[in-house]
Amino acid sequence: MLIVIGIFVAFIFVLLFKSIVIVPQKQACIVERLGKYYTTLEAGFHILVPFIDTIRYRQNLKEIALDVPPQQCITRDNIMVEIDGILYLQVMDPVKASYGIENYYFACSQLAQTTLRSEVGKLELDRTFEERSSINNAICEEVDQASDPWGVKITRYEIKTITPPASVLDAMEKQMRAEREKRAAIAESEGERESKINRAEGDRQEAISRSEGEKQRRINEAMGQAEEIRLVAEATANGIAAIANAISNTPGGHEAMNLRLAEQYIAEFGRLAKEGNTFVVPANLADVAGFIKLASAAIKENK
Repeated sequence: MLIVIGIFVAFIFVLLFKSIVIVPQKQACIVERLGKYYTTLEAGFHILVPFIDTIRYRQNLKEIALDVPPQQCITRDNIMVEIDGILYLQVMDPVKASYGIENYYFACSQLAQTTLRSEVGKLELDRTFEERSSINNAICEEVDQASDPWGVKITRYEIKTITPPASVLDAMEKQMRAEREKRAAIAESEGERESKINRAEGDRQEAISRSEGEKQRRINEAMGQAEEIRLVAEATANGIAAIANAISNTPGGHEAMNLRLAEQYIAEFGRLAKEGNTFVVPANLADVAGFIKLASAAIKENK
């Protein structure tokens, strides 16, 4: 009797164990009743009918990062490159993910590879590196559209590495080296041109400053000479006026002037005789009195 009771208790315990299901957060369980889809269990506590209800599939509802294996792709200019990437997906409908396809991980990965080959074939090698964003968007849209019947949402796709052949890498390195040397040469020439322009500008400014200084110097000299001539003329005029005044107003002034003129007349002819061996002698050389009279008359007229 005790054995029967023990067996019955064990049977009840097994039934309870089979009927109680606890589903973790972000998971879903697909329940079949007698081999046919019955319901979807979400996170929480659930009780099933033992031996009738069966959990057939368990789906992870978190976003999953799927590594896409590297593959060989041929660009538009017939260069073979190796590209790998990461595909991010999330199960949105666990029923479709369970019954729509056998293995949606493998299907999404293969579809991403084929789409990648197609997109890379549209671009040249140089643009392949530049158009990563557009390639990622194209693959994401294409795979997302194809995976919609499977209840899977493709959130994004990212290219990890693009590896060209060794010969292409060597050519690219030479091209980059040539480009750097070109930029260095251009920068050097630009610097030299700026230096020449600066030197020419400095020389021009120096020439302008020098000419301005020379102009001012000549103006100052001309003004000084003009002032000197004016002062000399004024002094000469004042001197002549003073002499004329003295001659007119001083007793014996005319006699003194005649004597002075006679002395200078004789002295000048004596100096001419010393300076040259030949000179022209005026016909009236002895007529000193007439010369003095002529000079006196000139002074009176200027008076």
